[in-house]
Amino acid sequence: MEASDRPREHSPEPDSGPADRGGVLPPTHSRMTLWVNDTVHVIELDHRTTLLDLLREHLALTGSKKGCDQGQCGACTVLVDGRRVNSCLLLAVAQEGCEVVTVEGLAEAAGADGDLHPLQRAFLDRDALQCGYCTPGQLCSAVGMLEEAKAGQPSVVTDTDRPTGAPVRLTVEEIRERLSGNLCRCGAYPHIVEAVQEVVVRDVAAREVIA
Repeated sequence: MEASDRPREHSPEPDSGPADRGGVLPPTHSRMTLWVNDTVHVIELDHRTTLLDLLREHLALTGSKKGCDQGQCGACTVLVDGRRVNSCLLLAVAQEGCEVVTVEGLAEAAGADGDLHPLQRAFLDRDALQCGYCTPGQLCSAVGMLEEAKAGQPSVVTDTDRPTGAPVRLTVEEIRERLSGNLCRCGAYPHIVEAVQEVVVRDVAAREVIA
């Protein structure tokens, strides 16, 4: 059989994507600016990158842990503009211009030249950690919780008869409710509550001395 007599193979025309069909490909990466632990970062990111992956994979801040990756365990909790969030649920590009504090930045946030944050010290003193995997999230969540209570933000167990906007007294019930989004599989909850109470008592005593 001559070469010209052989059946021809079907070779479809290559499709190079929507651009060839008159479409415009949307951008998949963006350059963004983010403040993390008082350091500014300008970085180009895939739009699908979560805040948790940005911290761990791009900035080498591995204190925040990836637990369930579904926003249910709280191991990835960080502070964004002072509010506690599950970083596994947030897209990093949506945090453009925000200020992020991770567990690595709590000591600096306390303003004591490398000294541990009072909550970090209390967790150590009270043995409020066992395997420690959940501890970074617990600490960031507790820091956010203290500020929420000072600002008078109620929880579901807060006394509804208290004056609106008045600071909320952090009872054991309040602490347990407000930290309920952070799971500890080691069962160190009693010591965690004790550590938070210790810091609350110190803070109240310090304010009374100043007053």
